[in-house]
Amino acid sequence: MTDRTPGEDSLLTYPCDFEVKAMGRNEPAFEDLVVKIVQRHLDRGENLESRSNTSRKDNYLAVTVRFTATSRAQLDSIYMDLTDEPAVLVAL
Repeated sequence: MTDRTPGEDSLLTYPCDFEVKAMGRNEPAFEDLVVKIVQRHLDRGENLESRSNTSRKDNYLAVTVRFTATSRAQLDSIYMDLTDEPAVLVAL
């Protein structure tokens, strides 16, 4: 089953693989924080993958989380929670 509301302006058809990226200061707990925020919006037991890269001078950390998105509302909620978190400087 796909989730696509009639008239919805989206190029995505749900469910679909999706990646969210968040950037913050390079601190030990940052990757875990981003993963936990995304996990709050997923079904229990759903797998997600994460990877991280540091900036050239190691001051910042970019965390990418890959998961199966089930709706636009889910994605909106994830982005809202990420941008509300003070440790997250940018969410893409």
